[in-house]
Amino acid sequence: MTISEAQAAVDQWIKTVGVRYFNELTNTAILMEEVGELARIMARKYGEQSFKVSDEEKDLADEMADVLWVLICLANQTEVDLTKALEKNFEKKNIRDKDRHKNNEKLK
Repeated sequence: MTISEAQAAVDQWIKTVGVRYFNELTNTAILMEEVGELARIMARKYGEQSFKVSDEEKDLADEMADVLWVLICLANQTEVDLTKALEKNFEKKNIRDKDRHKNNEKLK
């Protein structure tokens, strides 16, 4: 599935199953909640925190997909073409960071 296809699929789902989009501010709050859930799993799986019983059945990939879903909702609501946005972001990074990371002693 391409990014454009994902945006269209989420839009179709929202309009048929989800009834309508939550407003942008609500979706921003939901995005922060989903990022928090992802961070919780990352802290337990890759960090020093131990798993709680309530966290043991959480799926990392599903949490990442939840973050992506809400981000796509926000993009659709604000008329952002994520494919174009990502392409433009790559251009920016390729110019700005062309030699930056190669020259970073901390990364060697």
